[in-house]
Amino acid sequence: MPPDSPSPLPHDHSTLRQLLAQRNQSEGRHAAIDAAIEQQFVRTVAMLVLDMCGFSRITARHGIIHFLAMVHQMEQAARPAIAGNGGEVIKQEADNVFAVFSHPRQALEAALDIRRALDAMNAVQPPEAALHASVGIGYGPTLVIAGKDLFGHEMNMACKLGEDIAGQGEILLTAAACQALTPGQYTFSPLQEHIGGMDLPAFRFEACLHERPLTGAPLSADRA
Repeated sequence: MPPDSPSPLPHDHSTLRQLLAQRNQSEGRHAAIDAAIEQQFVRTVAMLVLDMCGFSRITARHGIIHFLAMVHQMEQAARPAIAGNGGEVIKQEADNVFAVFSHPRQALEAALDIRRALDAMNAVQPPEAALHASVGIGYGPTLVIAGKDLFGHEMNMACKLGEDIAGQGEILLTAAACQALTPGQYTFSPLQEHIGGMDLPAFRFEACLHERPLTGAPLSADRA
């Protein structure tokens, strides 16, 4: 970095906590502190939220160690696909992975690469070890804490899509994420969900038009 270049602003958890503490103690400075937080932490990103399917069923039948071994396999599929498409894993919680990308196309291509990797793994292992995941993708201004967490409306919507609405093998996108993609490269089918008193328009990925069709996992409403 050239000597006269400004130092990058910190965007770690401790810095955010300090700014929030100042906000709570300085009623007259909320606007200035909010602006500082937005400058340091808010980025326009695409986020990918992955959730493994079948936790309750698999754990009841085979035990938690078996499922944790499957989570480890899922990581081996997900993390290289995310990094290979320019993404960054922000956090992993149990069988969920949260990652950010510069653009929804990268997030969608990462989701497709993850699905291909899981299909390849499933082809050489027994049915009780089959790996299936659902994915939600959003896009918009998001508060990103380095290596820690994500907050924002599109993040909330991506979580709802990936964890609560998407079925086994499905990739669902928010309207903002879908609209940012180049027309003609992918096909989607529209969905209209209603969660928590809000309408949630979303789109289900159907196919790539710029490469061979995918042999994704069969869709299923059973996620238990």
